[in-house]
Parts: sequence; structure tokens; C-alpha cells
Amino acid sequence: MYTDLQLYIDGEWLNGASRKGEEVLNPATGKSLGTLPHATKADLDRALDAADKGFAVWRATSAYDRAKVLRKAADLVRERAEHIARVMVQEQGKPLAEARGEVITTADIIDWMAEEGRRAYGRIVPGRGKNVRQLVTQEPVGVVAAFTPWNFPTLTPVRKIAGALAAGCSLILKAAEETPGACVELVKCFDDAGVPKGVLNLVFGVPSDVSEHLIGSDIVRKISFTGSIPVGKHLAGLAAKGMKRATMELGGHSPVVVFGDADPEKTADTIAAFKFRNAGQVCISPTRFYVQDGVYDRFLSRFTEFANNIKLGDGLEQGTTMGPLANPRRLDAMEAIVQDTKSRGGKIVTGGKRHGNQGNFFEPTVITDVPDDSKIMTDEPFGPVAPIVRFKTFDEVVERANSLPYGLASYAFTTNTQTATMIGDALQSGMVGVNSVAISTPETPFGGIKESGYGQEGGIEGLEGYTNRKFISQG
Repeated sequence: MYTDLQLYIDGEWLNGASRKGEEVLNPATGKSLGTLPHATKADLDRALDAADKGFAVWRATSAYDRAKVLRKAADLVRERAEHIARVMVQEQGKPLAEARGEVITTADIIDWMAEEGRRAYGRIVPGRGKNVRQLVTQEPVGVVAAFTPWNFPTLTPVRKIAGALAAGCSLILKAAEETPGACVELVKCFDDAGVPKGVLNLVFGVPSDVSEHLIGSDIVRKISFTGSIPVGKHLAGLAAKGMKRATMELGGHSPVVVFGDADPEKTADTIAAFKFRNAGQVCISPTRFYVQDGVYDRFLSRFTEFANNIKLGDGLEQGTTMGPLANPRRLDAMEAIVQDTKSRGGKIVTGGKRHGNQGNFFEPTVITDVPDDSKIMTDEPFGPVAPIVRFKTFDEVVERANSLPYGLASYAFTTNTQTATMIGDALQSGMVGVNSVAISTPETPFGGIKESGYGQEGGIEGLEGYTNRKFISQG
């Protein structure tokens, strides 16, 4: 049911051989799924050389023909969706229904970028002289080094793969060592679709060793990273040494503002389902809940009811609605949050502890009565813990919601059109969902501000992140 873990370099699949490696564990059982080979320095150099040669071939391929290859890859992802989803559940833990949804969205992203790559339009700027022709064109930026985390094993990699390849770039992807199998299966789809040798390469290894080797190469001209803020800052610094383009999609701590005119039960059902998706291990997960006094008690009651009805278990078991956390580090982080909450007089309404005697399970947890400077309100939890606190006025909640250095996503619920417009303008984040949680789709830009990073993935912005603008003045 799992997959053969390999590297993919210059169109060739490479197994462990004499390479070092690491065990990949099932977070629901703690059992080994297989051994993942690490790329050697020679492997990385080969990948760089292959990507350089592949770029020359791929950039000379018409956007029309590139799109045909990408659409074929998307079709293969859909054909293999059930297998890929089951591989994902075993290594990452999310319920099978969520994994299926991720894989289908992965295919949609490829399709979107395939078509958008055919529309990398330029423009003609009228010249000041009689016989002057002025053109603005888009060209692929070059070889891309991309780095992705473990929480969305196909969706996050494909944003980078599809955007880069649609623009005419080649790419070396270092995917997460904890969840490699689904990404291996994804890359197989591109391989089988006919992507030329060297255009797409997949490596694994010690993250710092791989990133420093790839980013330090003159061959790489663009960096795309999704992950934590500290690592993002480090990689951005490495990129700056070579004046390399970079897209940084970093962490967040998304506020949710529920105004007194919102339907508290309907809102609680909507946002609780979104909160506990992937056990809260989502960069745009709602993580700080500010609820206006008039509807606070009803919202809290319904939200807690939802949390109590979640069925924890192996993602492959029927009826499971929330799986384990991805690794033991997340369990330790959740316990630290709970301890800090208790030390500050906070109340654990439900949950608050580990679940079962095997795997990385933590109960869906609701917390109240915590001060704004507590750990849960200042540090991204990245887990199934939801703090719900009161607010009184619009100005007060805006100040509290915007008080952190993060700015990835935020949410608000109201039935008042004027309030909806005002809160959408006031919240400081790259994405705002007003009466909606649909802020991540293939056709829309995805990215943050402040310490949550810069640049976007998805939409026309996602394609443009892999292109350079060239101005040509011809007399």
C-alpha cells in the first residue's frame, strides 16, 4: 500500500544503494513504512547540472506544448488519486477523505497553471519616437530550488512544481523527509506525462545541508520555500547573497473575529470544521478566536460540542474525522501550550491531553479565559488547540487581531455589509475570509505579509513569481 522511496534526478529513479537514509514512520502507529534515501553531494551536483540542461530544453518548448504535458500529469494524478491519498494518510495521518480532497486539488492546480502558462502575456508600450517599438515580455527566471513541509505532501509541492514548469523553468524539489511517499507518487505522474529529463528533480536529505548546497549554487536563480519563519529568514539570507529571487510562505497565527450580529451556531460549525482540519496543522488554520460579548456563550457552546464530536483515529479507519499529529514534537508543543494556559489562569473547556497509548494523538482542545500575552495567543500552535476569548468593540478587536508580527490569513463573520467591508480593510494579512474560509484555491493568490513572508502562489501571481520582466526598446 505504501510506495518505494527513491530520489528522482535527471529522469532517473535512484534507490538507497549506499546512500544514508532515515526511517519514515506512520504517525498513527509509530511503525516504520520504509527507508528514505538521502541525496549525497554528488547527487545534488548531478541534480543541479541536470536542471541547468533541462532548463535550456524546457524554456525552448512552446507554452502550448508545455501545457499539454502538464495537463497529462494532472490526468494521471486523478487516475491515481486513491493510491496517492492512501500513501499520504499512512505517512501524514490526515483522514482519507481529506487526503483525497488534497490530491484532487493538486490536479486542479496543475491544470490551472498549465493554462495560465499559455497566457504569460506581455504588452506593447507606445514609444516617444516615430519608429520606436517598446515591448515588455515575461521570461522564465531559470532553475528553481523549492523546499516544502510535511503537512500537505502533494498540494504544497505542486504549487511550486506547476508554477515553475508552466513558466518554463526547471526545478529541484526537496520535499519533507517525514512525508515523502505521496510526493514521490506525484513526481511519477510528471515523469510518466513526459516531462523532459532534468526539468523536474526530487531530492531528500538533511534539510540544512541540502538547502545550503542548492541555494549556494550559481545555477539556481529562484528559491521557493514553505515552512517556519526562522528557517525562512535563514534561507532568505542565503538567497540574498546571490541576489536570487525568493518566494517565502511562512507561518501565521490567524485571528477569527465573530461579531455580535453573526449567527453563532452556523459560524461555529463552519470555523470549527476548518480549525480541526488536518488536526490544526495548517498554516492558514484559524488559531485565535475573538467573539463579541453578545454571542460568546452560544458560539463557545456550539464550538465545544463540535470538538467533542470529533472521532480521533487512524486516517484509514472508517468514521475517523481527525487523525494524529505528524510527529512527537507536535505533542510536546501542545502540552507546553496547555501548561502555559493553566499557569495563567486559563480554562480547559474540553480536551487538553494526549489520546490513546500509541501514535501521536492529541484531543481536540478548547481554551478560554487566557490573556493576550499567553503562549497560545502569541505563538502559532499548529495543532488542535483553539483559544476563544471575548471582545467588546470593533476598534478593540482590530488592535488585538493585528498586534502580532504575523500576517498570513484572517477571518471574520458578520451579517452587516458595512462591518464586512470595514473588517476586510482593517485586518493586516495577505488573505482575509469574510463569512468564508475559501481563501486557498488554484486561481487565487496565496501568500502573507509581515513576518509571514512575501510573494504569492496560485493565480496569475503564482505564475509571475517564476518569470522575469524584460523591456525591449527597438529603434
